[in-house]
Amino acid sequence: MSGANGAAPMRDVSGVLVLGLGNDVLTDDAVGLRVARAAAALLAGRPDAVVRETAEMGLALLDEIVGFESLIVVDAIQTGQGPAGTIHEFGAGELEGRRMSAPHFLGVGETLYLGQRLGLPMPRMVRIVAIEVEDPFTLGATMTPDVEAVVGAAADRVARLAVELCPAAGAAAAALAP
Repeated sequence: MSGANGAAPMRDVSGVLVLGLGNDVLTDDAVGLRVARAAAALLAGRPDAVVRETAEMGLALLDEIVGFESLIVVDAIQTGQGPAGTIHEFGAGELEGRRMSAPHFLGVGETLYLGQRLGLPMPRMVRIVAIEVEDPFTLGATMTPDVEAVVGAAADRVARLAVELCPAAGAAAAALAP
């Protein structure tokens, strides 16, 4: 997505983006994509929620995330802090200092920082939903059973979070407040 001068086009910051990261041919690394697909079905009909999938990582993610008010990144992770299938949730500020391994997590924090430094309309609220995986590196079209078993629960969590972060939901909640 680039404008006439090669720069990302500027657009108003709005809505929430659910961005599933992964690779369908690397066993458990596909979990971010699978959760995003399931969340898309749960969020169907919400014009303020966009769901995308990508195998990209690092700076290539800028084209995906520019212009959204909120961002939910869904990906595979290996922390060693729980069994495969554990669902982690944290903010972008918590990426630094975490011991983890996942092909697509490389540079997410740095990409967000760079976008801000470049003055791009970046998400103000960023949440990461990461599923602890057993094997994100072996070629294979099926995920391990423990990871496969949590796709629905992770999608439910992502969809609920997306609704909470949607501008319309925030405006409705503010209207109801005393």
